[in-house]
Amino acid sequence: MTTDSPPHAGAERPSLRERKKARTRRALVDAALDLFTRRGFDGATLDELCDAVDVSKRTFFRYFSSKEDVAMAPTQDLWAAFLDDLETREPGGRPLLEMLQEALSAALASMPDDGWPEQVRLGRRLAADTPSMGAHGLAFCDRTSRTALATLHRRFVFEDPGDPRPRLALDVLVAAFHCALESWTAATGAPSRTALAARLREAFAAVPGSLTLTAAPRTSPAPAPAPDARA
Repeated sequence: MTTDSPPHAGAERPSLRERKKARTRRALVDAALDLFTRRGFDGATLDELCDAVDVSKRTFFRYFSSKEDVAMAPTQDLWAAFLDDLETREPGGRPLLEMLQEALSAALASMPDDGWPEQVRLGRRLAADTPSMGAHGLAFCDRTSRTALATLHRRFVFEDPGDPRPRLALDVLVAAFHCALESWTAATGAPSRTALAARLREAFAAVPGSLTLTAAPRTSPAPAPAPDARA
């Protein structure tokens, strides 16, 4: 997230030490995405990244576990906020998927609109061309889903502990997010959190129809997709 994560409403002002750590973390993310975009992920070394921010590798590893981790930090921050939200959100008698959608939308709304959207887009574009980032993202997604599922089972009572529907609801949520993120990343113009939120609402709205969609055989060539110029 730009990646000094914004404090929650009513939260105490971070200490000077915490603010310095947040600035160092953001500087590492900004420098990494700039360096990797210009030089290629494999063309830039960790030593060069640390030199750009004037920190030691020891300091780097206090914040991130790898080059993949720092490059994907903005998106990972969003899901960390989602997990935090799940710890306090109440279902209120509505469907679980609806509650999960609200939690993810709230997490997105908590991200700063200054810098974070551009970080996410750069990271996603790098991941598309970097197998190790793709693998890192899949592993992170699996860990996040498992953590979210454990939180749901810890906080709420389901009819059957072995019911697959909570996990399926999480999987649908993640799929909708990736659909929204992909179209938002490919769009032209300056990225914004508001535009990503709009794409996410569109994806959520399409979920019910996707469950009843039928497929008919094609009798003519598929038309070329129109360019997506939305920001």
